[in-house]
Amino acid sequence: MSRLFLFLLSVSVFSLAGTGVIIVLVLGYYSWPAILAAGLIGAVGGVPIAWLIAKRIRATDPRESLRNEP
Repeated sequence: MSRLFLFLLSVSVFSLAGTGVIIVLVLGYYSWPAILAAGLIGAVGGVPIAWLIAKRIRATDPRESLRNEP
């Protein structure tokens, strides 16, 4: 795991979990199972999103090609 992935993971997990909780609260579900489920769904969804974003950034980084040369 790269540092970029870990940084993006921390940002995306909290952002998506918070967004899920806000959506649930706006829809009127005030029970703790609904809030917990929304937070968990957002947190689990943040992992592949962070991985895909980190992969795309590393693929388009011009300095990355310099690191792979012998």
